Amino acid sequence: MTAVDAAAPLGVAVRGVLRDAVDAYRDSPQAHRWLSQHLARFEEPLRVAIAGKVKAGKSTLLNALVGEEIAPTDAGECTRVITWYQDGPSPKVLMIPLEGTPRPLTVARRDGALTIDLGGMPAERVDRLVVDWPSQNLRATSLIDTPGIASMSADISARAAAFLVPEDAPAPADAVLYLMRHLHASDVQFLESFHDQGVARATPVNTVAILSRADEIGVGRLDAMASARQIAGRYRRDDKLRSLCQTVVAVAGLLAQSGRTMRQAEFAALQALATAPAAETEPLLLSADRFVRATVEAAISPEDRAMLLDRFGVFGVRLAITLIRRGIDDPTVLSTELVKRSGLDELRQVLSTQFTERRDLLKSRSALLALELVLARERTAASRPIAREVERITAGAHEFNELRLLTALRTRVVAMSKDLRVPAERLLGSDGGSPAARLGLDPDADAAQLREATLDALAGWQRRAESPMSDRTQVGVARTLVRTCEGLLASLPR
Repeated sequence: MTAVDAAAPLGVAVRGVLRDAVDAYRDSPQAHRWLSQHLARFEEPLRVAIAGKVKAGKSTLLNALVGEEIAPTDAGECTRVITWYQDGPSPKVLMIPLEGTPRPLTVARRDGALTIDLGGMPAERVDRLVVDWPSQNLRATSLIDTPGIASMSADISARAAAFLVPEDAPAPADAVLYLMRHLHASDVQFLESFHDQGVARATPVNTVAILSRADEIGVGRLDAMASARQIAGRYRRDDKLRSLCQTVVAVAGLLAQSGRTMRQAEFAALQALATAPAAETEPLLLSADRFVRATVEAAISPEDRAMLLDRFGVFGVRLAITLIRRGIDDPTVLSTELVKRSGLDELRQVLSTQFTERRDLLKSRSALLALELVLARERTAASRPIAREVERITAGAHEFNELRLLTALRTRVVAMSKDLRVPAERLLGSDGGSPAARLGLDPDADAAQLREATLDALAGWQRRAESPMSDRTQVGVARTLVRTCEGLLASLPR
């Protein structure tokens, strides 16, 4: 076996044991190919799946994250197929059927949006589509659009669930964004099925819940997003939901998509409405039906109103008109403001702190589960030392100890008072993996501030670990946090 330093970073250790496994199983084509794929997966962008019920706004959110309309949002055949979106040198769509040879599909755009034609192939016979698209936003993260859970088609729904929660393999996605319009029993049921069942399965740390179509919660009122954020905050404090996902974020996906892809003609139409007399415009905004009614006189045609409603929704139109009336006269400035108010920036920050910073950890978990499955199915003399190394990494890697403790704290398996639990969860990475996030400091904190805060935290948890008043569980928690602090100290510049 390749000698790997016991103190090596987790990603280095897992890559090392994977290379040994690939070599050990070179005479087993299936195992060799599968393990090689997981080794190559370390070098790929993070894979984030977008899941939720039908009409939850999955494709719309994907377009908002990419900043281009590349995911079909209508109810066509393509929305019933698992579709991977990844950065590529030129636009390309590859269809991979359940049976037969993969074949390229025609790439076309209509009204600025990408359209995909399956060429007569029924969605039920397509395993997945792979879309290559040149995009800075897809270089660090590949996005996977999944069909709706609880779809009217039992087969499509089952395939989506099997992709997200496979029974005998690591999930193809490293992390999941789960969209819900409200928290229903079916949402909880799915999140529970996606919960931790082993070192590489999903835990709250790689699942983020999104209160999607958040502007509809306030029936399109200007304060709709404020109401949605309050509801998301209540969900974040709910013990049940805390045990199933990392956090809950409110996002108005349609506003985010349209803000990032706004066209000059749309800005001109919004500007015409904003500069028209209020007595003429305000009655239009009472409802979606009244806004597009052809018999109502307005500054723009019924066709243009229908276009704005389709692109921005009632909330987006109201907000854009209000912002223009307050002095915004530049489409780029308006676009930025709409995206800011949509909640998309907050979601992107969560993706960065919760997923991107944990890239090696998330990929290591998937790789170790793949190894465990191969070792269980095909035991050989050459695999025994590999099995021992996998067990050593799984049991001894501090990153996994942190994950286990964070999950135990969030699910109240380990009980602590709130004044201790909150800083403990933060130190374990609940708010992000950077030293500043773990210590509750400003992101711009300098090395001296980081060192001082780390030493204070270290001293506090050392006292608790050594206190005769601490029970066995509290001592174990404190010792894990002491090691976390020691790791932070070692990572800081001297």
